[in-house]
Amino acid sequence: MERACPAPYIFIMLLGTYPAKFVSGHRIAVPASFRKSLGDTFILARWYERCLVLVDEEGWNALYKRMVGPDRLIIVTVRDTERFILSQAFEVNPDDQGRIVIPEVLIKYSEFEEDIYFIGVGDRVEVWSKKNWEMKEKEVTQNAAQYIEELAKENGKR
Repeated sequence: MERACPAPYIFIMLLGTYPAKFVSGHRIAVPASFRKSLGDTFILARWYERCLVLVDEEGWNALYKRMVGPDRLIIVTVRDTERFILSQAFEVNPDDQGRIVIPEVLIKYSEFEEDIYFIGVGDRVEVWSKKNWEMKEKEVTQNAAQYIEELAKENGKR
């Protein structure tokens, strides 16, 4: 049985790069602009390339549909994607100062140390360790022209 996504989902544009530091107890302050867009309850989950994803509840439903695709068959790639992400997804609520607690299992996965980055990427926020973000940013910057060419070719085939 397919669960309905709340409709209509209004796309929120989340933009920018914000550095942050952990405070005691695995707490980190979510940037105010993201809190304003995401509301009072977030979903924080393991994501690809050793980062985390942060979205609101409606965004989570839309993102989930994109991850598993439109097919009703739960094939192995769908099951494994669900296991990878959903098994380490948490509902979090910021405190009065906008801080959330990041579970230990997510800290280990994402290799967080003291400094992290919140990255707005359109429909979601990615949360990166400083080390991993700096490596990814360098890679993306070096390959940006190639990426846009590949996307243009793919879009031309549709």
